[in-house]
Amino acid sequence: MKLIILDRDGVINHDSDEFIKSPEEWVPIPGSLQAIARLNQAGYLVVVATNQSGVARKYFDMATLNAIHQKMHIAAQQVGAEIDSVFFCPHAADESCDCRKPRPGMLQEIARRYDIGLKGVPTVGDSLRDLQAGFVVGCAPHLVLTGKGKKTQATGGLPPGTIVHADLAAMVEKLLQHSSNNIATA
Repeated sequence: MKLIILDRDGVINHDSDEFIKSPEEWVPIPGSLQAIARLNQAGYLVVVATNQSGVARKYFDMATLNAIHQKMHIAAQQVGAEIDSVFFCPHAADESCDCRKPRPGMLQEIARRYDIGLKGVPTVGDSLRDLQAGFVVGCAPHLVLTGKGKKTQATGGLPPGTIVHADLAAMVEKLLQHSSNNIATA
């Protein structure tokens, strides 16, 4: 099984410092859903892992979060893409849960649910915490410069081996190109 783990805000859809609080505020980044379709066509299961502390902060409730994710799933399906599942942490940073990135709990749950080791599994994010959570469980970290990505790159401290891409579409292009080159030389 080929698996890829994507952050949501800033990777798939435009991010907001005021949080994405409604389905209307969820707007895909151009090319991101098509990139997910390309991943599907190449045999990847696409899983989203996202911190959603807006629930704990009462900016939106679980029904609204579900409606946002429903909009994301429908928008993906309209371009032939399938997001296999969405894992999320609803806790605030001060709750010290294990599922909030940069802690690895959410990614460990993905590994358990899919019965797969995460060594080398690509994880794509726009913030340092996305990359740190993946790195500690053996994922291959990929930073996109959409969302908070440019600020994250400028701040530095990226996990060793982090590969930087303009956006999700560029990341997928490089990943699939690398995969086909490995097949061609095998």
